[in-house]
Amino acid sequence: MKLPEREKGEKMEEEAEERKKEKEEEKEEERIERKGRLGVAHVYSSRNNTIITITDLSGAETLAKCSGGMVVSADREEGSPYAAMKAAFKAAEEAKKKGITRLYIKIRAPGGHNEKIPGPGAQAAVRALARSGLIIERIEDVTPIPTDTTRRPGGKRGRRV
Repeated sequence: MKLPEREKGEKMEEEAEERKKEKEEEKEEERIERKGRLGVAHVYSSRNNTIITITDLSGAETLAKCSGGMVVSADREEGSPYAAMKAAFKAAEEAKKKGITRLYIKIRAPGGHNEKIPGPGAQAAVRALARSGLIIERIEDVTPIPTDTTRRPGGKRGRRV
């Protein structure tokens, strides 16, 4: 039984629309897969230690954490760039196992009136996170800086020598 010409045309149009929708859905899925899951790496770096914590985007769930003291045996080496690098690689591996592929990095120094500069491990940690295969989206400094400063040590008359 032959279908009239009009019905054939309508069916072909419907099939074309369905194929178009399927292609759009596939592209959307590919884009989501390509982008991957996003995490936040909180890098706290002082002179004595470097702590790397990788969380989800909200910061509520900790996915991986490591510090300089967890990867070296001597206390004096906790704040070194080597310890920070090892800690960053270890945290990145844990995060990758849990599906994180992209990172925002937040670097923090101790803060206060004379501790506004991150320690020696901060740069090494960022480089290690980049080399571990994670895609870095953004790097920002979140060091707490007081608006009225904290009181310097030494008292009212200053340090007497």
